[in-house]
Amino acid sequence: MTDVTIPAAVSRPHRCRSWLVGAAVLAFMALPRVAEACAVCYGSVDSGMTTGMNNGILVLLAIIATVQIGFVALFLSIRQRSRQLRRQKDRFQVIQGGAG
Repeated sequence: MTDVTIPAAVSRPHRCRSWLVGAAVLAFMALPRVAEACAVCYGSVDSGMTTGMNNGILVLLAIIATVQIGFVALFLSIRQRSRQLRRQKDRFQVIQGGAG
């Protein structure tokens, strides 16, 4: 049996992480039912899990679209207000001589 040495450059957390990854791989190999794909990956179109995943994707897309529409509305509002302020500034006239 050969003696395996770990280089000094490999830190302790790295060794622990690689040990955990190795243990997870062995667990999946020992328990193949755990590692099997779900109905979505198998392609069962009428599965409840597939329907739920599709609905979840649509909800997330709707949330993203709503936020983006909000940003567009914000920038359009800022643009409109700056135009109004520019028009008011152009109409403003300074009275020469003042109240003196």
